[in-house]
Amino acid sequence: MEQQRICKKCLLRDLAAEDQKNIGKYIGAIKPQDRTDGEAYEERLAVCMKCEKLVEATCQACGCYVELRAAIRHGRCPYQKWRR
Repeated sequence: MEQQRICKKCLLRDLAAEDQKNIGKYIGAIKPQDRTDGEAYEERLAVCMKCEKLVEATCQACGCYVELRAAIRHGRCPYQKWRR
């Protein structure tokens, strides 16, 4: 059986279909008023993709899945790299 290689700089949405489904389910459970708007969400993820602390979709500074933290309006980057 061939083992799937994990990209150290990938997000969950870039990996297996099951991961994509799960992340969508969790983000969908966030109340609309607590959810980051689409543009800010993508800006946050772009910052994370460039960060040396991103490993296998996880922030090594705080241990969260960056896609979940970025989706929450009041979510914050541990290094204050997000603009909004």
